[in-house]
Amino acid sequence: MTKIVTSDEELVHNGETLPILSSSAKNMRMDKLLATPLPTYDSSIPGSYFWTKVAFWMCRRVAAIQFRTTSTTREAPLEKGGGGSMCCAWHTNGLMDPLGVFLHHPKEFVVGGRHDLVTRPLLGWWTRKLAVQPVVRKAELLRGGCTEEEAQHINGRSLLALASGITHGFGCVLFPEGTSHDNSHMIRFRTGPFRTVLAAAALAKANELPMPTLLPVGLHYRRREYFRTDKYIEFGEPLPLSEEDIPDELVEAVAKGSWVEPPAEIVFAVRDKLQEKLPSFTAHTDSWEEHRAVHLLAHVDARINDVPLKTWQDEVHAARAVKHKISPPSNVLPPAPLEGERIADATSAANILESHGLDGRDLNRAGNGLRRANPIYLLPALLRTILFLTFLPFSVTSLGLQVALGRLLGDSTDEGQDARTSYQFLAAFFGSLLIWPVVAALWLGAGFIFHETLSSLLGFDWRIALGDSGVLRVSVATLAYLGLFPVFWFSGKTFSWTWDDYVDTRKAWRRRWMKNEEQQNLNHLLKKLLES
Repeated sequence: MTKIVTSDEELVHNGETLPILSSSAKNMRMDKLLATPLPTYDSSIPGSYFWTKVAFWMCRRVAAIQFRTTSTTREAPLEKGGGGSMCCAWHTNGLMDPLGVFLHHPKEFVVGGRHDLVTRPLLGWWTRKLAVQPVVRKAELLRGGCTEEEAQHINGRSLLALASGITHGFGCVLFPEGTSHDNSHMIRFRTGPFRTVLAAAALAKANELPMPTLLPVGLHYRRREYFRTDKYIEFGEPLPLSEEDIPDELVEAVAKGSWVEPPAEIVFAVRDKLQEKLPSFTAHTDSWEEHRAVHLLAHVDARINDVPLKTWQDEVHAARAVKHKISPPSNVLPPAPLEGERIADATSAANILESHGLDGRDLNRAGNGLRRANPIYLLPALLRTILFLTFLPFSVTSLGLQVALGRLLGDSTDEGQDARTSYQFLAAFFGSLLIWPVVAALWLGAGFIFHETLSSLLGFDWRIALGDSGVLRVSVATLAYLGLFPVFWFSGKTFSWTWDDYVDTRKAWRRRWMKNEEQQNLNHLLKKLLES
């Protein structure tokens, strides 16, 4: 019998404390969950073709502004066709994690997610168009969000739909940890992704289709909660599933079209297979302080070898090499703390840098102190600032409310720091849909109302372009209205560029005016690191 507790009590399941539910996660709308549309497998896209294309086109536009740099690598080619793929990664950045996989993998995806993704206002409408399947986590069940029978019914329905999608060659993203978190290492693996991919393998075997694969994915953010942070997505070597490992009993059961749990020993074997690989695609450190220390050591070693780390991707791989040099690779969760005088000194130095909003990129070429600002970057920054000021009226009117709303929601959410950028992303996404059409109409209307002022500024009467024909007037006005949307987007790009310049200038100021005592202490620690 399931023990039900209130949502604010500490609850331990299998030796691990389950997360406290957010207000959204507590609100389980069983009627909407059961009415969630199922994916379709006879089309190139599991959900609505039109709305899926619109959603992902907009996601790419918003992501281009939200992230300063984005890069990706692949240990093996990613195929659009062929067998399905279950992508698994650690989960520290809310909605940004699955989006990072969706936007950089060539396959179309069947999507499963936390139950409230399909019941929230606005977001729920979109997720239903994308045929997102709701999943009830153990936390919702044990904290009394629903009965065990309801959870089994919803999860069985959703996991079977996802397994069928994978069988038909689609991709899927499920996170073994089951929840987004703030840790610097992976937490205990749940079995949902492995049960799903095994059911997909059984369906593929029953229908003589290509077997699916399990794909480890590394999701690396420089500072996940920051606007304009760097993102690196690392696709690993696919882990194949063998037909010989799929028992005939499971094949016969899933072929009948109902959800059947795969044998526990096979589920655990697949889980252990992924757990041997996936932790190395994460920070996998005892703490974020240790994580920053390892990255600082990567920068110090790069300067010793006179090969500076120019990109976030380079830094991730260099830090991984440093960590493995200190301690042999391990997939134990949680990882043991790194030991030694060098890591202790690096932690102290990294803490000094962190207290001033700095990191290893702020070291000078020799690695023994902080670098000075390079005046060569002033001219490009000045030109970007002029461009930003030119488009400032469009930025303020089209983005002001979105920026304020994203900041308010991101800073006030009860879902933890890992949800901050998710709210900022959603504010930008839905703001573009809901606010831009109104703002564009207001700009066009203002052009007519204040045409005399506008004509004096332009030096000619802009309404001449409308011509005398009624049809021509409507056509030109419509084109002008639609033309405002790329202007709004470009104004957002100028804002993001100016924000980058502001952040870089702020860091240069902090480097210049760090207290002498702290700077001497930092220089002493860096000297020890260079000599060790």
